[in-house]
Amino acid sequence: MRRILIWGGLGLALALPLAVAATSPLLAWRDAVYITACFAGIVGMEVLLLQPLLAGRSLPGLSPRLSRRLHAAGGALLVAAVAVHVGGLAVTSPPDVVDALLLRAPTAFSVFGVVALWGVVATAVLALARRGLSAAAWRIAHLSLAAVIVTGSAIHAILIDGTMGTVTKIALCVLVAAATMRVTVRFWPRLGLRRVRA
Repeated sequence: MRRILIWGGLGLALALPLAVAATSPLLAWRDAVYITACFAGIVGMEVLLLQPLLAGRSLPGLSPRLSRRLHAAGGALLVAAVAVHVGGLAVTSPPDVVDALLLRAPTAFSVFGVVALWGVVATAVLALARRGLSAAAWRIAHLSLAAVIVTGSAIHAILIDGTMGTVTKIALCVLVAAATMRVTVRFWPRLGLRRVRA
């Protein structure tokens, strides 16, 4: 029963934002590139919900090995989703994307989106250099960047008048933040924390 409730709740949390976005009037008369960019952003937020659940092995029925593999695949999917999201917006509105990347945009949601973007880029680079890091250093860096990505992405989504709908996007952002906070508290290495405090 518990397994059914967890998987059912997760499926609902992932399906509702996509369903609301699919019927959003904001997509009326938009071209395919813009719509694809919007949905890539939603998929990126949903991956941010799955990642801490996989890292924390909170999804029943998945072995630790499979959870690790899916977490790694989720990281690659997140990079791809962000690339499609930013790339699609760059095609439809190049000046706005350039202003955002140069931190010249007048809108706050652009700034937080760019912060999350660079957090994703930094995490991808970190993952490639993981073999040269100790376990404690890897966890501290990875969890810290995850906090930056989640915070930036959540604020970006909440501030923008997007396609997910107010209730569904706030609910998704709260779930992402709660899951990330839980896994951060659980996996923050005590040895590394003592060294940081010292």
